[in-house]
Amino acid sequence: MKKILLMTLTLFTGISFAKLNIFTCEPEWAALATEIGKDKIKAFSATHGKQDPHFIQARPSLIAKIRKADLLVCTGAELEIGWLPLLLRKSANKKILSGQSGNFIATSFVKLLDKPTRIDRSQGDVHASGNPHVQSDPRRMAEIAKKLSERMQQLDADNAEFYQQNTKEFLSQWNESIKKWQKQAKVLKGRKIIAHHKSWIYLSNWLDMDIIAYLEPKPGVPPTADHLSKLIKIAKNNKVDMIIFAAYQNPKSAKWLNKRTDIPAVELPFTIGGTKNASDLFGLIDDTINRMVEVVR
Repeated sequence: MKKILLMTLTLFTGISFAKLNIFTCEPEWAALATEIGKDKIKAFSATHGKQDPHFIQARPSLIAKIRKADLLVCTGAELEIGWLPLLLRKSANKKILSGQSGNFIATSFVKLLDKPTRIDRSQGDVHASGNPHVQSDPRRMAEIAKKLSERMQQLDADNAEFYQQNTKEFLSQWNESIKKWQKQAKVLKGRKIIAHHKSWIYLSNWLDMDIIAYLEPKPGVPPTADHLSKLIKIAKNNKVDMIIFAAYQNPKSAKWLNKRTDIPAVELPFTIGGTKNASDLFGLIDDTINRMVEVVR
C-alpha cells in the first residue's frame, strides 16, 4: 500500500527522488562533492589515485557514465585536454557542455599560479591558463567547495538547504584542520625540495617550501640520465632536504637520486587513493604532511 501511495505521489505531484548524478574527472572532486551532497548525490570519478590525470583513454565505459551526468566537475586549466573533449562529444549530453550550469571547472574559481609568459613546444607540457594542480592547497579547496555547493544547490533546489548545511559543517572542520596542518608543517618552512613534476607548486606555496629543481628536464618530459646526473650537484650545493614524487609516478628516478645523494625520496598521495591513508580529503592532506615531516625531524 505504501509503495502504491509513493508511486502515486511521484506521478501526480512531480516529486523526484533521483540523486544528483555527478561525473568528476579526478578523485578529489568526487570526494568534495560527496562531502557536500552525501547520500543525495551519486559521484563518479573517471580516474583514480594511481593514474596520471593528463593521460586517460576516453573508454566506452566513461562515455556511458558521462552521458547520464547532471553535473560535470573537472579541474580544467588544460589538465584533461587530451581526453575530456572527446568524452563530451561522444556523450551528446548538452547539460554538461561548457557554458551550461551542469559544467563546473574548479580552476575557474581560484587564482592559478605559474602562468607562462610564453608558450611553445620547446617548453614541454605547459598549461597556458596556469598550473592546474590546486588540490594540494586546502585554502583553494575551501574556495572551490563554496562554489561547488552553490552550483549543486542551483541544480538540485529541493536539497539546497541540505547542501548548505553540509558545506557549512565541512568548511568549519576543514578550516580547523588547516590551522592544525599549518602548525604541524612549520618544520617544513624554507625546506629545499626536488620534485618529479610541477605537481606541487601549490603545496610549496602554502607551506613556504622551496622547490629548486625537477626530476623532469621539462614538464611532461621523462627524466634523462644526463639531467639526473646534473641534479646530483644541484642537490649537494643547495642542501636539498627531500625528493618528492606522486604515487602515480614511476619512483625509479627519485630512488636513483636518493642512492647517490642520501636525500630522502618521499612518495606523496597527490589525490584520494594515492596512498592507503589518503582515503578522503582530510586524509589526503594529513598523509601528505605526515610523510614530509617524518623525514625532516
